[in-house]
Amino acid sequence: MLIPVTAVLGAAPAQAASCTTSTGPYQRQVEKFLGRPVDGRQSAADCAATRSFQAKHAITPTIGYAGPITWRTMSTMLAQRAAGKNPNKSGTCPVNKGRIACVDLTRQLSWIQDGRTLKYGPVPVRTGKNGTETRTGAKKIYWRNINHWSTIYHVRMPYAQFFDGGQAFHSTTKSMWNPPGSGGCVNIRAADAKAYWNLLKNGDDVYVYGRKPGT
Repeated sequence: MLIPVTAVLGAAPAQAASCTTSTGPYQRQVEKFLGRPVDGRQSAADCAATRSFQAKHAITPTIGYAGPITWRTMSTMLAQRAAGKNPNKSGTCPVNKGRIACVDLTRQLSWIQDGRTLKYGPVPVRTGKNGTETRTGAKKIYWRNINHWSTIYHVRMPYAQFFDGGQAFHSTTKSMWNPPGSGGCVNIRAADAKAYWNLLKNGDDVYVYGRKPGT
């Protein structure tokens, strides 16, 4: 029999109603990621930690459930951490074009290199969601606007650098791990967007490859 959530958490009913007592399909993986005891059973502390992670990255429903979207987000973070300072270990991004901005959709990572030399990054990115995926292939930056305003989405796109038919690098205030993703652009954090702006110019190469998890 399930114990009422209010009894488990000792919280006010309005607060407790949004935290689940259910064990998720990725309970053990989520527990390990969060540094919780790995027993595969949902506890009040597990729920609170999971819920805090979900709230930070705007993962909904924010109820502390160890489901597929939460674990997919964590898996992406783990892959990003594993990249270290050698994101192009596989050699997938070309190293024979001089300065190039690489975008790995699978790991949701981007970096800038000159030949084999890493110039900046890797940094987490937020790319196109299912249905508005960031297009793969070899591109070039063709237009830059430091204070761009999107007439499609009616939002600011600071440090916008366009490389493929309206798709661009630009900063956003959203978490890089906020699902489901962008409208096709490569979102990056403000400091990273500014660095990209200073390091890249019109005509520089961009290479996009892989497939974003969930698309």
